[in-house]
Amino acid sequence: MILCPVLHDNFFIECKETDDTAGESLAENIKSIGVKQVLRYLDSDPGVNMPMLLAWVDRFDRHDRIKGSREAIHRVLEDHTNNWYLYIESLYSDIDLEVRKTIFENLVLNSSMIGTERREKAIQQYNCNIPWAILMDPTSACNLDCIGCWAADYGNNLNMDLETLDSIIVQGKELGTFMYIFSGGEPLIRKNDIITLCKKHAECVFLTFTNSTLIDDTFADEMLYVKNLIPAISIEGFEEATDSRRGQGTYKRILKAMEILKRKNLPFGISCCYTRNNTGEIGSEAFIDDMIAKGAKFAWFFTYMPVGKDAALELMVTPQQREHMYHQIRSWRTTKPLFTIDFWNDGEYVKGCIAGGRNYLHINANGDIEPCAFIHYSDSSIRKKSLLDAFRSPLFMEYRKGQPFNNNHLRPCPLLDNKDCLTKMVEAADAKSTDMRQPEDVRDLSGKCAQAADNWESVADRLWNERN
Repeated sequence: MILCPVLHDNFFIECKETDDTAGESLAENIKSIGVKQVLRYLDSDPGVNMPMLLAWVDRFDRHDRIKGSREAIHRVLEDHTNNWYLYIESLYSDIDLEVRKTIFENLVLNSSMIGTERREKAIQQYNCNIPWAILMDPTSACNLDCIGCWAADYGNNLNMDLETLDSIIVQGKELGTFMYIFSGGEPLIRKNDIITLCKKHAECVFLTFTNSTLIDDTFADEMLYVKNLIPAISIEGFEEATDSRRGQGTYKRILKAMEILKRKNLPFGISCCYTRNNTGEIGSEAFIDDMIAKGAKFAWFFTYMPVGKDAALELMVTPQQREHMYHQIRSWRTTKPLFTIDFWNDGEYVKGCIAGGRNYLHINANGDIEPCAFIHYSDSSIRKKSLLDAFRSPLFMEYRKGQPFNNNHLRPCPLLDNKDCLTKMVEAADAKSTDMRQPEDVRDLSGKCAQAADNWESVADRLWNERN
C-alpha cells in the first residue's frame, strides 16, 4: 500500500500499488495531488496550519515509526525562539511565493518521494548505484583565476552542448534523479542554456555553484520566471580572504549579487572552501552571522583538496582545523537559522562516501563521468555511454563494492581519509586521468593526501568513539 498524503475529511487516502507502468503513473499522480494540497494548505497560514498538519501525522503514525522526528518537529514548532523555527519562518517571509512552492514541490514530491521510489526500483533491477543528484559542468571556462583551483589545469575551452546536458537530465529522471547541480569553470558563462534547461525540466531542482559575478537584475528576473534555480555562491570569508584567492574586487561583486537576490526574494546559499589560511574566518560566528543577515539560506562547506599537478599543498587544512569545523558546524545547527552541509565531516549522517553514484557523481565539461568532483578519473564518457551503462562501469562498481570505505564514517573519503583506497579502485577499473592538460597518476595524487589521512585518523577515531 502507498500512503498518499491527501488531506480529505481528516484522513489519508490509501491507494493500492500495482506493478504495471499505468499503476505507477497513477500512484505518482495521486502523490503529486496530495503534496500540492499540503503545500497550499501550509501556504495559507503556516504558523497555524503547520502544527495542525503535524497533529494529523501524529495520529497516522500509529506504530511510532517516525516518533523521533515528530517529537523533534514538535519541539521546534513550540519554541518560537528556536533557530529552526526562525529558519522555517524565514523561508515563508523571505522567498517569493511561487519560487518557494516550486522548489518545495520539486524537492518533497519529485526528488524525495517519486524519485526515491524510482531509484530504489532501478537499484534493485540493475544492481548498481543510482544517484540522488548529478553534478555536471556546462563549461570549464571561468571569468576568474582563483588560487588552487583545478579549472586552470582543466582546459578553458571545454563545453558540453545543450543537447548533451538535456540528455543527461532526461536519462536521469527516468531513473529517479530530479536534482541537478552545475559546477565548472563558471557555470553562468552558459546562463542562457541553464535557463533553457530549467524551463524544459520544470519538475527538477537546479543548483549552481557560482562565483556570482555574472548575476545581475536581468538574470535574477529569469530565475524568478523559471522558479527552480538556486545559486550557491563561492566565498572565502570576508573581503581580504576572498579577494586574496579570487581576485581584487570579487568580494564586492559577490555582495552585489547577494543584494540583488535578496531584493528579488530569491533563495541562495554560500559555498565555502576552508583552507589552512581561512578556516578561522569561515568558521567564525561573525562570518556566518553576516551571511545569514545578507540572506543566505544554506551553506556548503568543503575542505581544500590538492587536485591537479600544480595544486597548492600548503592550503590543505590541519587535523585541528578540520576538527574545529566539525564542532562549529554542529554548534550552528542548534543556534543558527541556516541549513549547513559539511561535505566531509557529515559522513556519519550518510554512512560514509556518497560518490560513485551512491548519492551523486560528476560529469565534467569534456563529458567524462567521474565518481566525484574531486576524483578526476573515469572509464566512461557521456558521449559514448548512457548514464546507466556508466553506473555499471568497472570504476563505479568498484565504488559500490567498497562503500563505505571505513567503518568510521568521519573518515569517508577514499582519497583524503583512506590511504591507497582510491589507487586500488582506479587501477582495478583501468580508469584514466581526466585532466586535459596534465594527467595525474593516481599514485601521485594519493601520495599528496597520505600524510593528511594519517594525521586525521587519530582525531577522527576519537571523535567517532565519543559519539558512538
